[in-house]
Amino acid sequence: MTERQRILGIDPGSRLTGFGVLDCASNCATYVASGAVRTGEGAFPERLRMIFHSIREIVEEYQPDVVAIESVFMHRNAGSALKLGQARSAAICATFGFALEIHEYAPREIKQAIVGTGAATKDQVLHMVRSLLELDGNPSPDAADALATALCYAHQRRLHLKVSSSAAIVGLQ
Repeated sequence: MTERQRILGIDPGSRLTGFGVLDCASNCATYVASGAVRTGEGAFPERLRMIFHSIREIVEEYQPDVVAIESVFMHRNAGSALKLGQARSAAICATFGFALEIHEYAPREIKQAIVGTGAATKDQVLHMVRSLLELDGNPSPDAADALATALCYAHQRRLHLKVSSSAAIVGLQ
């Protein structure tokens, strides 16, 4: 059995940044918390400041061991992609004082890990997050995406541990 690892998943956005916290041990991921940082309609630098401070508070409260964050994907609008990248950077920078591992996943990679297809819809991701974590209700779409990002890391971690274990066994023979 492996030790517990707490994962903070982040779905960055300049107006809504989703977060999800899971505890992962062995083959089990357990829901801890989720929500969204709502930055409102203020000036963009102020919204970035809010993301930074809010993620920092979330890290202080839940004390994760690792952060899994969605990487920037190409938008049709370059300005939107730049704002998303800046929001993502504000969230990542908020974790730097805590010496956390940071893992990045492309949206298609997350959908593939959770639903089985990189072309999954938001509703399909939400359904699988709810099912995999045995949630009674639906998290907000941004929180569901953050939880999916944390689950993506948990699945990859589980696979890595199995491969490492198998390699160690083969090396002993």
